[in-house]
Amino acid sequence: MKIFLAILLTLLTLNAQAATINSIKFEGMVHISESVALRMLDFEVGDDVDDKMIDKAIKKYFDQGYFDDIWVEIEEDALIFKFKEKPVISKVELKGWKENDKDISDSVVQIKKGTLYDEKKLEAAKKRIIDAISQDGKIDSVVEIEKEYLDNGSIKVTFIVSEGEKIIIDTLDYSGVIELESGMFDEVIANKEHQFMGWFWGRNDGKMSLADLQYDNLRIRDLYMQYGYLDAKVDEPFVRVNFDHYRASMSYQIEEGAVYTISKISIMQTEKVIEDEKLQEVVTLVEGEAFNIKKFRDDAQNIKTIIADLSYAFVQVIPDLKKNKEDNTVEVVFKITPGDKVKIRNVVISGNSRTLDRIIRRELYLGPGDMYSLTDLKDSRNSLGRLGFFDGNTIEEKRIDNQTMDLIVKVKEAPTGNIQIGGGYGTYGGLLVSMAVDDRNVWGSGINVGIKAERSEMTENYSFNISNPRLNDSDFSGNFSIYTSSYDYNYYTVYTDGISIGSGHRFSRHISGYVGYGYSSNSYDVDTTAEDTTTTSNYYFEDYSKSSMTISASFDNTDDYYLPREGVTLSQSFEKSGLGADADFFKSRTVFGKYNGLEDYLGFDAIARYKARFYAAADTGYLPIAERFYMGGLGSVRGYESYSISPTIIESDGSTRRIGGTQTFSNNLELSFPLVPKAKMRLVAYVDWGFIGESSLNEYSRGGYGMGLEWFSPVGPIQLMFANPLAQEEGDRIAHFEFTMGQRF
Repeated sequence: MKIFLAILLTLLTLNAQAATINSIKFEGMVHISESVALRMLDFEVGDDVDDKMIDKAIKKYFDQGYFDDIWVEIEEDALIFKFKEKPVISKVELKGWKENDKDISDSVVQIKKGTLYDEKKLEAAKKRIIDAISQDGKIDSVVEIEKEYLDNGSIKVTFIVSEGEKIIIDTLDYSGVIELESGMFDEVIANKEHQFMGWFWGRNDGKMSLADLQYDNLRIRDLYMQYGYLDAKVDEPFVRVNFDHYRASMSYQIEEGAVYTISKISIMQTEKVIEDEKLQEVVTLVEGEAFNIKKFRDDAQNIKTIIADLSYAFVQVIPDLKKNKEDNTVEVVFKITPGDKVKIRNVVISGNSRTLDRIIRRELYLGPGDMYSLTDLKDSRNSLGRLGFFDGNTIEEKRIDNQTMDLIVKVKEAPTGNIQIGGGYGTYGGLLVSMAVDDRNVWGSGINVGIKAERSEMTENYSFNISNPRLNDSDFSGNFSIYTSSYDYNYYTVYTDGISIGSGHRFSRHISGYVGYGYSSNSYDVDTTAEDTTTTSNYYFEDYSKSSMTISASFDNTDDYYLPREGVTLSQSFEKSGLGADADFFKSRTVFGKYNGLEDYLGFDAIARYKARFYAAADTGYLPIAERFYMGGLGSVRGYESYSISPTIIESDGSTRRIGGTQTFSNNLELSFPLVPKAKMRLVAYVDWGFIGESSLNEYSRGGYGMGLEWFSPVGPIQLMFANPLAQEEGDRIAHFEFTMGQRF
């Protein structure tokens, strides 16, 4: 800034005395309009102006941050402000670290295209980059800033990053540990001692996390408090680093203290809004037992939920511990300040560029004029997640005053139109591929429309279906479908033409029922050239028609449609055929799923899933072979070809034929890990086991295990599964790879 020059010119021109200015001009100014610049002056045309007034004006302009230099010239009686604007940054690049990561550019670099060049902002960005790298445990990182002036006068800025080295923790010692096992600390701390083969999954690689270093001692202390050691002291770790080899040793100094038992549990309401006994029912701490800080926090949250469900949205539950060091007992006190009851003033929907507002609102259990409920709020979030229309949703509570609030519902649309692709590779059937197209939220209406044109070496299926889960935004649903298909069950093919229609009703937030009718015409094409069969049992392969009614009930309180992290699914259906057609049987289908997020226990977004299916059929007149049950493939036991696990019969010539079972049970245990979170890609490990039989479940038992990839791709969820069989026997048909697209995980 040429303030000195401006003052000198002013002194020479005005001879340190005020002079009358008849005009004011601006040259080289772009970012501030002339009218705004004039309003910023403390004088105007016709006033007497001295050097102090001009100096003050120059400083005021310079403080706007747009200019590299400002000076003043006086020609006759005209005062001319001349500006040299800062150049514009037209391009920002990162080299050597996160080069193509837009999120890092936005959150860390924070220098956007079109901003003015500013040395201080660039230095701040440089520091943020170094800090971000250090969060990954790397030290001695270097960032250089390269500036290139382009022909158009703008500047290209490049941050050249040389990442530092990771520090490896060779030894980790604990002094003062007597009662607890030091190995327990590995379950809670982030910085762990390097183990042999630390690169292997489940082992500690010993890489230091600087961001977690300041919290690890608090985590150890919290673990002690879970066992009643309320006086435990854990000093910050003492770290010694060998910078020649970037190896480190760490040590903690610990004083355990005594275990405190609970002498009394008290509840104090500043304003009584509920009987204390009701709150005591959700308290899991027990008098006479050792104190547990985790139960203590959970109890406080449970109490808060009960009070908040009574419309006290701003309730405060302040836990207090009154320790008696003489006898090592503690009185637990929950002090409750309920505040006022809160009413919902308005509900604002945002982020739904496609889905209609009413589709979202009908899933909310809170609306304008309703009294607040914390449980209703959580159930609303989960209900939106179960739609499968959104990548995520949040409901923010905006406080208006002590008695009213607004709810701000923010959703992020997800693609609901799927190009469904499925298939696999088996030793018998080779490569199998199928395709279908559907949209679960056509035109944002919540209506599901599907047109399937599926063809593979094993199946052929053409269908049209339409369903509306909320007819006229009511609790009733309706569906209609028409289809023609053929399925190759290894030894025969069944051709089916059919139609179905049905209606359901949602009885509560999590429970719904369904009644449907279906009619189909079915015919067989038996493969008499198959290597393990030469004859045909006519009893099993007679063409038939089926007319059946289905009734079902389901429970679902999960938090997401595609990737639930909490909740249970349970459905039970019964099908009775024989209503004026050939097939006459009764079927029962039970499906169960349990989902648990493990982030609170493992420190990352792992999910445990258990799924089970039990199907049973009774022959009440005629049970066709195509209506029996088979195992194998996705949905039952991976590692075996679809429909390949089944009871068999021996033909008259001694050959073997699979005929399906009348009962089957399969269960799957899966553990899903984040692989590339930003790409929504996850790794899954699993074990499957199933049973099937004609008269009992113990006739055939097979299992499978393996790993797979779960990916929320731009065209829908994809699963790639690699499997190996368990309990394989001679004649079993193996499939080591299967994939599917468009299905829930």
